Amino acid sequence: MQIAFQVVLVLSSLLLILLILLHKGKGGGLSDLFGGGVSTSVGGSSVAERNLDRITVGLGIIWFASIVALGLLLKAG
Repeated sequence: MQIAFQVVLVLSSLLLILLILLHKGKGGGLSDLFGGGVSTSVGGSSVAERNLDRITVGLGIIWFASIVALGLLLKAG
């Protein structure tokens, strides 16, 4: 069980790094990568950016849960 949580932790960490790097900073980001930088609306972000935000938050929750579960397993065993 401990090995499974370690694998989940490593995979989620690597994916989080990738997703965070795809986020839009002061300029650029995922929407500019696919040509959406010119036609972005003034009011909000693109669908790709919103989906990227949702995936990143969900993966962050999985990452956090795996850390807590791994800590509890190490404390108990």
